[in-house]
This record gives sequence, C-alpha cells and structure tokens, in this order.
Amino acid sequence: MDDEQRRQDDWAKERKNRLPTFTEVLSRRTRPPVDLFMFYLFLQREGAEDILDFWLDVQQHENLCRAYFKDVRKSGRTIREDWPEYWDYARRRGSIYGTVVGLNPHIGTKRSTTSTGELLSDQDRQNLAAAGDEKAARSPSPRMRSTSPGGVIAVGTTEPPRSTTPFSLSGRTPTLFKRASRAPTIIPRSQAITRQDLIASAERIYYRYLSPAGNTPGSTENHEIYLPPALRIHTFPLSSTHEPRSQSEIALMAQIPDMFHAQKEYCYRAMEQDAFPRFLRAKAFGNLTPVSALVRLIAGLIILWIGLAVGFSLIFLDVHPKSKRFFLFIPYTLAILFLISHQYELDPILVFFGQSESTPFRTLHIREPYVKKLLLGRAVWVSVLVAACSVALTMIFWAVPGHRL
Repeated sequence: MDDEQRRQDDWAKERKNRLPTFTEVLSRRTRPPVDLFMFYLFLQREGAEDILDFWLDVQQHENLCRAYFKDVRKSGRTIREDWPEYWDYARRRGSIYGTVVGLNPHIGTKRSTTSTGELLSDQDRQNLAAAGDEKAARSPSPRMRSTSPGGVIAVGTTEPPRSTTPFSLSGRTPTLFKRASRAPTIIPRSQAITRQDLIASAERIYYRYLSPAGNTPGSTENHEIYLPPALRIHTFPLSSTHEPRSQSEIALMAQIPDMFHAQKEYCYRAMEQDAFPRFLRAKAFGNLTPVSALVRLIAGLIILWIGLAVGFSLIFLDVHPKSKRFFLFIPYTLAILFLISHQYELDPILVFFGQSESTPFRTLHIREPYVKKLLLGRAVWVSVLVAACSVALTMIFWAVPGHRL
C-alpha cells in the first residue's frame, strides 16, 4: 500500500502544472475527480459506458492471450511448435504480440504494434485488469450464444441501421434507470490457460458488444457499440463448447488473439478525441453534475422570484425604516449563487471544502493537485461575481424611493 501511494504521489508531481492525459486516466495514474471511476460515471450519464466496457474487456482479452503465450514459452515449447497456425498468421499478417511470441519485430509485415496496451507498463495493465474485476463483482454476465460452425467473418454486409457515432444516445436507456455494466471477460487462473479459454473470451466480447442479437434475453438495454462498417464483425463461427474441427475453423482460430485489436484502437481514439475533452471540461473546470446544476437553476429562479416580490412589496408599501431593505441581500445572494453555479457548473462552497460531485448530491474529495488549483481559481472568480451582483441588486432596491400605492 505504501509503494502504491508513493507511485501515486510521484505521478501527481509529474502533473503538477498540467491536466492528465487519457492514457494516464485509463492506467489509473490519476486521482479524483479525473480518475477512471469518474470517467466511467461521466460516460454512464451519457449512456455511453459500453464503449469503455468494451475497451477494458478487450484489454483483458489481450492480457489473457499474452499470459497464454508466456505460459507456452515457460513450458519449454515455442509458439511455432504449440500453435503453428497462429505463428504462420502472425508471420504473414503481423500481430500485437510479436515480442511475446518471439517474432522478430523487424521482419515481415506487421500490424501496428504500438497499441494502447503496449503504451502501458505491466503495473498499468494490472490496474486496468483490476478495474474490470471491480465491475465484475457487481454485475452479472449475460448468457452466451454461438452461431453454427462453418460461418465466416463477414465485413460490409447489409444490416439494420445503427448509431452514427460511438457516443450516439439513440436507442439507449436513460442512465437514471439503467444498471451500471456487464461483467468483463475474466477467466480464473486456477489452471493453465487453453486455447478454448481464448475462444470463450472472444465469444463473450462478440456477443456482448458486437452482435445486435447478443443482448440478454428479456432485457431492453442495448449493449452493442458503434463501429464503422470496415471494422464490424458480423458472425462468430467458433464455439467455446467444442474445439475447432474443420480446417476453416482452425484457420479462423488463429485470428482470435488479434481479432478485436483494431476495434479497440478505434474506441480508444473515439474516447480520447470525443468524450475525454468533455470529461476534462466537466470535472477539471467544474464540480457539479448536470442534475445538481439543474436543481440549482430551479432553486435560484424560485428564490429570486421571492426576493423580487419582497423587494417590490417593501417599495410599494413604503415600509420604514428603509434599512430593512438590506435584508434582501440574503435571498439575492442565494439566488445569484445558485444561478451562477448553474451557469459555470461550479459550486464555490463545495470547492472551498475540497469537494466535487461524483453523482447528484454525493461528493468526493478533490485530490488531483492541478485540478484543485484550477477549481480554486474559478471558485474565487465565481464568489467575486456573486458578491458583486448581490451587492448591486441590493443597493438598487435600497436606493429606490418608497411610494405607497
């Protein structure tokens, strides 16, 4: 625990004067309110957490494949001897596991080996796997279904209309009425990993995220993620219930380790370019959730209406002494505070106490140094703005001469 805390402190010092990167968030190097947990909640509010679930599950699948290859090499055999079909496929087409399986990275045509997974250290991969474990502890796994053998992985075939972007909300259940996530692809290491385990892992991912017909029976939730046509996988001809028999199935099995890598990279770039900038704007420059900000807007308008009604009553009833109008400062301050908090999505009082909302009206401590500095600066500005507006409005109502109607 002390070593982990020390690592977190070292990483925080590196970000003393900057915001975290997306890779740092995924590898759990960041602290609230810009950590992986808060990013997941942010996507969940948009109904788009499936894309992060998919990325984490594929990361777990790739870690499982790496563990399989390492087990083979530890047994004294080479990948070429143990799995000649995959060796031939990786040698011809390239593989993200080139260094693990013993391929020379300078020989042959290779797919991009600088994957998001390889940008992370072993500790980072363990952290990402732990993130999947936490989700698994609180969510059931859907029932698996497999297609009949003999099919092929088809690309570009005609299919029903889908979402047009990875973060489209069309066809999604509102987050307030939606359960968090599905269980990730996790296979216990109580025994040696087999190729059937790799098939089972890929099968879970396919039927959970890529198959339109793969939703849990009786569920109204849609777990399918958007992918461009060139990356869509329409069938999964292998089954985890029996070993591949035909030559075509054996050849297709060689694609299992790299099957979802291109889709994973697409999801990574989509989150990095679309959702992550909005997440930073929401959490590094504000500390309220949309629901909480809306509640403040409603409360601010009601309190402002009450304050204005009382102020005009004091004027047109010509109440004396005139100093009683100074009490209008209380409702005006509350109203303007709520309205400006809604506008900036930032509550300065919460910031001064070092708190940021995770879910509506539930807070956690701000521990990211640079984010804390940004929020404190904005909180001071909001406080000055609230004080100036409140004083100005109060003085206007105090200066107006009374006139009894």
